[in-house]
Amino acid sequence: MKKLSFFNKIIFVVNSLAAFLLLISYLLPYVPPKSFATLSVLSLGVPLLISLNIIFFIYWLLQVKKQMLLSLVVLLLGWSYLGALYKFSSSKKIEEPGNLSVMSFNVRLFNKYNWKPNKTTREDIVDLFIKESPDIICIQEYTRGTPITLEGYASYNGRYTKDVKGGHTIFTKLPIINSGSLEFEDTDNNAVFVDVVKGKDTIRVYNVHLQSAKINADMTNYINSQYSRDVFIKRVKMAFQKQQSQVEKFLKHKSKNPYKTIVAGDFNNTAYSYSYKKILGDDLVDTFEEAGNGFGKSFDIKFFPLRIDFILADERFKVNGFKTYSDVNLSDHYPIKATLNLNK
Repeated sequence: MKKLSFFNKIIFVVNSLAAFLLLISYLLPYVPPKSFATLSVLSLGVPLLISLNIIFFIYWLLQVKKQMLLSLVVLLLGWSYLGALYKFSSSKKIEEPGNLSVMSFNVRLFNKYNWKPNKTTREDIVDLFIKESPDIICIQEYTRGTPITLEGYASYNGRYTKDVKGGHTIFTKLPIINSGSLEFEDTDNNAVFVDVVKGKDTIRVYNVHLQSAKINADMTNYINSQYSRDVFIKRVKMAFQKQQSQVEKFLKHKSKNPYKTIVAGDFNNTAYSYSYKKILGDDLVDTFEEAGNGFGKSFDIKFFPLRIDFILADERFKVNGFKTYSDVNLSDHYPIKATLNLNK
């Protein structure tokens, strides 16, 4: 530090703080939000912390300063985190017999309250589904008040289903032999599932929508005032604690499932969170990490490459493709699609 200029000393102090927070964040997947809610909020900022440490490393490297080792060591310790943030390889796209395509999309009630100026959002989303023609479509924030019809698809909860909350539905071209819902307490959120048959295999598909922290796409709302930041943190803490209870209920249900499993949906949390880590478990893989590319940003928020929508697949599937539809501006989320195959 003695040989550093005053400016560089300030830079190194900020660098040290960013490195420390990133190091602490490596513990987040193992810390239940109910035990340490404040720390769990940090999971939303991990993409920023990774980016800052990369910038600091490059800054010191260009000056040939040993301070570059701080961020370098911390980044290397969390090497797997980099894969969850950004995939340097190009998207995998393998066409072969037996492929199964799964799309997930939070449609935000088909723009029911005119958040976007587009007056044909509902029709445009239907056109997207028809054009892409995935075998399975998991929709979050679906309104049964204005249901959609997709020719060639069966659905569960696409229209009124007794004792099941609206908001989430599954459309599929495959025969449905069983279906149901996991009703989460004290919330509008839930999870629905179907058992479908493909060839000789039965596959369980979950469509999960975890508790929302109601994050505004314009992050400046939380930066401009202390009050907004305090409200934001309190809201996120409460949401993540609820998510823990929802995940526990989901895992209890999933543990009794005898079939190969696909879990899709809006987790309202990142790949660095306790909720994600628990759902992923030891038997599922993140299809983005297997076959995606770039940041995989799935939520339209300023300044942040936030990936909170996932398609997780049983490790017995081969992941033949993954796509984020970042050019589809029909919701505050972007659609995602994975291509799977059981012929490993």
